[in-house]
Amino acid sequence: MPEILSTTPGLYPLPDWAKEDLRGLKGNQKEDLVSGTESAEIAQTYGTLREELLEQQETAGLDRVVEGQARWDDMLAHPLAVHDSVETRGIVRYYDNNNFYREPVVTGDLTPDGDVAAELDAAAEHTEGPLQAVLPGPYSLAQLATDEQYGDGAAFLDAVATFLAGEAEQFPDVETLFLLEPSLVTDPPETDDEHERVPGALDTVADALDTEVVVYPYWGALGEKLYAHVLDANIDALGFDLVSAPDESVSNAQEYGTPADVALGVVDGQNTRVESAETVRERVEWFDSQTPQNDYSRVYATTNTETFYLPVNRFEEKLDALATATQLTEVEA
Repeated sequence: MPEILSTTPGLYPLPDWAKEDLRGLKGNQKEDLVSGTESAEIAQTYGTLREELLEQQETAGLDRVVEGQARWDDMLAHPLAVHDSVETRGIVRYYDNNNFYREPVVTGDLTPDGDVAAELDAAAEHTEGPLQAVLPGPYSLAQLATDEQYGDGAAFLDAVATFLAGEAEQFPDVETLFLLEPSLVTDPPETDDEHERVPGALDTVADALDTEVVVYPYWGALGEKLYAHVLDANIDALGFDLVSAPDESVSNAQEYGTPADVALGVVDGQNTRVESAETVRERVEWFDSQTPQNDYSRVYATTNTETFYLPVNRFEEKLDALATATQLTEVEA
């Protein structure tokens, strides 16, 4: 078996105390959380929450810990929603669920602003564990936004990728970077030219820092042609959603191969039913046994989606299951 590491794609649920504090501090209107404009009280609440989320991960024993992204009210759209060159307008449904985000409309040049890097700097001060960064992938972030600056889909994707790369260059030392790319599944490219631009955009971000880069699609499996293009990117690991699309994920890996490492979504990030550690380990070993031609060096065992959909107690139990699963010996078939 390869090395198995437990982790998550971040975007954690907020505990009730934090929701109440932030609701009272922000009032009825969501404050524009541009980096540096938060009130001292809001910043303090987020700081306390960050420490709590880090402690939860460390207590569970995860092999990679994330900042938690508690400030990301707009989920994956956050890095644009807080940017000076972006206007947030109407409320938009977040993929196909009951969550919503403010539509980020890009009206000026996207220059790096250090917002995510500042979060990671703060996290690094409060954890000694291996830190994992989380960013929206360039394709998904471009799909979640509206362009009124660049005027062309290819130019906009390039601009978003360059913006994310500039952000990543400011990161403190991290062990891993997860690029979350659900739009590659839910809203894939339609033309050959669009398919061919995806690996270049991923390369732009991945080449910005010297660390393990994981491209993590979810809510299904990549189409075969797109899967083959993503494999052309200079990435270390590719993700597979074994909750939503186990058979299609295995088929892609069997037919086209994988990078040296893989990330496996083996715990449901949206369902409150808690998987046992044995079930988690069985799912990892099942994928490995179905793809014997691929000699993996490392497997990241993770939730298949973000976890902000979950009640906090179920979220914590799922962290425990992931962490415990990596410490088990092989489960007997």
